[in-house]
Amino acid sequence: MTRPLRIEFNGALYHITSRGNARQAIFLNGEDFADFLGILNSVIKRYNFLLHAYCLMNNHYHLLVETPEGNLSKGMRQLNGLYAQRFNQKHQRVGHLLQGRYQSILVDKENYLLELSRYIVLNPVRAGIVKNPKDYRWSSYQGTSGDQKIPGLFSDWILSQFAKEKRKASIQYQTFVLSGIKEASPLEEVKGQLYLGKDTFIDQIGHLLQGKDRLKEIPRKQRYITRLPLREVLKYQNKNQRDHAVYIAHLQYAYSLKEIAEYLGIHYTTVSRAVKRIEEKDE
Repeated sequence: MTRPLRIEFNGALYHITSRGNARQAIFLNGEDFADFLGILNSVIKRYNFLLHAYCLMNNHYHLLVETPEGNLSKGMRQLNGLYAQRFNQKHQRVGHLLQGRYQSILVDKENYLLELSRYIVLNPVRAGIVKNPKDYRWSSYQGTSGDQKIPGLFSDWILSQFAKEKRKASIQYQTFVLSGIKEASPLEEVKGQLYLGKDTFIDQIGHLLQGKDRLKEIPRKQRYITRLPLREVLKYQNKNQRDHAVYIAHLQYAYSLKEIAEYLGIHYTTVSRAVKRIEEKDE
């Protein structure tokens, strides 16, 4: 299966995830969490990243990072490399800590940053670890809500969306986050494994990259140019054909799982499982 490649440019915003190899834990204790955050802070300073939100879980982490200098891969290489090295030394282990490369999704800042930041800090609540995000130590929630100062966290943009006065903005932010506990994941709307944004945003990215060498690195199936309507793509006669049609709609024509599910009148998890079945056959 083709691995999604990186799109980098000045001012790009990404949702980043990285998971433990074979689903193993990448944080065994509080010291590990603190070590990771220390390395992350140094990477932020060195590469001029803007960290809007984060959440560290037992076997994976989420970051919402903006790159004013278009240098995501350099910073992530240092972050994951240094942390894995320190973890292995501390716990006297060898081998890969993380499962392959990190996953990065290009995010439409104006339309999805707020919603995605909420989704990220609610991870511990959805996992049943805590009932309220304020009770989880290893996310950016306490920093953005004003309860704690977190080195390296850039909460200004998020708070500016609620109110000019910081304390008032923090209170409104808390209300916004808590109201999203039962909301669907915005990641259901990711298109082509690369983008989370409106069609206009994806078109803008295409224009931005047009003519640059970097565009040549993106597989044709992921360029999100003219695509067939779903009624043409989703033609099938049995379940096996449906799985293939769904896979093509999602991977080749960059329709989101949510768009496909709504068209077929089924739940998006059914669509997700269909895509995974085809991926497993291809491996």
